[in-house]
Amino acid sequence: MKAQLQPGENGKSISIKLATMIPPSILEQIRNSNDIVEVIGSYIPLKRSGANYMALCPFHKEKTPSFSVSPQKQIFHCFGCGKGGDVFMFVREFEHVSFTEAAIILAKRAGIQIEFSSNTQDQQSKNTKDALLQIHEEITKLWQTNLIESSAAALAREYVKKRNISNDALHLFRIGYAIDSWDATLQWATKKDIPLNLLELAGLIIKKENGDGYYDRFRGRLMFPICDELGRVIGFSGRIITGDEKTAKYINSPETPIFTKGKVIFGLDKSKKFILENKSAIVCEGQLDMISCFMAGIKNVVAPLGTALTADHARIIKRYTDEVILCFDADSAGQKATIRALDELIESGLSIKVLSIPSPHDPDSYIQSFGPEQFQTLVKNARAFFDFYLDYLCAQNDVSSDLGKITIARSMAQALEITGHPILFETYLQKTAIKLGISHSTLLKEFKRNKFRKKTAPNLQLTNETPSSDDFIKKIPEKEIWLLKLIGSDKIEIDWLAKYLDTSWIQNATVRHIVAAVIQAHHSNQWSGLPGLISIFQDHESQALLASVLADNREIPEPQKQIQELVLYLRNLEIERQLNQILALANKNDLPDPEQKELISKRMKLMALKNQPLSPVNKQG
Repeated sequence: MKAQLQPGENGKSISIKLATMIPPSILEQIRNSNDIVEVIGSYIPLKRSGANYMALCPFHKEKTPSFSVSPQKQIFHCFGCGKGGDVFMFVREFEHVSFTEAAIILAKRAGIQIEFSSNTQDQQSKNTKDALLQIHEEITKLWQTNLIESSAAALAREYVKKRNISNDALHLFRIGYAIDSWDATLQWATKKDIPLNLLELAGLIIKKENGDGYYDRFRGRLMFPICDELGRVIGFSGRIITGDEKTAKYINSPETPIFTKGKVIFGLDKSKKFILENKSAIVCEGQLDMISCFMAGIKNVVAPLGTALTADHARIIKRYTDEVILCFDADSAGQKATIRALDELIESGLSIKVLSIPSPHDPDSYIQSFGPEQFQTLVKNARAFFDFYLDYLCAQNDVSSDLGKITIARSMAQALEITGHPILFETYLQKTAIKLGISHSTLLKEFKRNKFRKKTAPNLQLTNETPSSDDFIKKIPEKEIWLLKLIGSDKIEIDWLAKYLDTSWIQNATVRHIVAAVIQAHHSNQWSGLPGLISIFQDHESQALLASVLADNREIPEPQKQIQELVLYLRNLEIERQLNQILALANKNDLPDPEQKELISKRMKLMALKNQPLSPVNKQG
């Protein structure tokens, strides 16, 4: 019999909930169709090393390869930073996407059609989104064709030539032209049998004020498709091509079920890989600036969609890098946009630099005039944000006047308060004091009046060092790690383990969750070893821990004997915990006699249980 010391987890039904609506059978098909060596090999170069493949880890800096891929176990594991998991986890980590998005990428790679299982409402929502994505894809093709072939696009082609937008750029960014007509999109949709209510939901047509019919939203504009991080077109930004129009230079798609302007960054689908490689993101003001940089070989670049950077933008960028280089125009509006970006970027924990482009240039015109090498020099010389901000404040205020000094001091104090970082505070306290020609102590008093305080919120990243992702593994008791290694050896009897191990004896929550899932899988006849179980766990810690365990190829001597000794150790350790609790309670002087006697009785039972051996492991269970 299993020792029942207290209510444990083995009697409960443990639900393993996947973070996706994709049916398990389809996930298994996707996994089996994507050999992990081939998938990872398409991202980074792998070199054969014995039974495994090795590479420099794509997730941290290293000079000697410690990133291992096992074709037999279909896992990856870095012995340097501790990251690990299956093919889904690699795509999630490398592409910085969700599990479902990783599954979609792998399904597309293998030519597998995904059918999501969901309730009726969810399915209707998904069907609507799928229809909108299809409409956006089709009209992107139409507008591309217009720009290349339509006689009505002659002016647009002249504009493209004048702006030196290459054919490669037109093709890569799928730039097109919406004909200057009130109903070109309407006519196209009618021929395609696209319902007008769906076209309106896509933001491509607008209902007339009198309610009688519709008209096209985009007319006579160069069209820039806006893509999500998977490269799917979800909206558009249309630019006028003549300078004398009294309309907005750019208009964007409205909010739709697939497009939220404040949560999308133009060009990220193409630049995310280069942002990861360069460990920084250059943020430009406009689409043409972004495209010009990208086509000139400066590919770690993105652009917001004509709005100030939002908290959502900052969180998205933070997934790829810790450093942002703001590259807004040198005019007053560009400088103000740079300053407005401060709050959101710092709150996300991003380090900020400012790239100053000599007036009257923007990134596009500067590259056209001086070439990409000179622009790269500007990037390398980008200044820390607070150096830029201090100079900006001094230019906007009279440094020689009392009012000017007070304004500058208070503005710097308020900006530094957002960071909550004492090193930045001290550094720029000194720099500001020198600029204003006042003493350090006097300025400190003024700064303190602004209630500067150290925050627990994310701070600026002031170092290139990346915390090891296996720190949590080091905190797991060695015996519990060894328990997983024994299970992973596939040479122990799970029946025996399920009978004698109470998972509540396991202290680490991640290990406890994994072992409970193993036992549940065994009971439901779905246990096929740890490699087959790894993708059940969608959290990074579980996958990294399992990959670490499976990456250890050392032969374990006498695994049945070791598992028996380990379960006995865990049981007795739990008994010791309970005995210590009883002793602490028994030492209370005010405890009534009946409770004292009950504690003594429990203690004797536990002592007797501790002396009981476990039945030996055997093939018959």
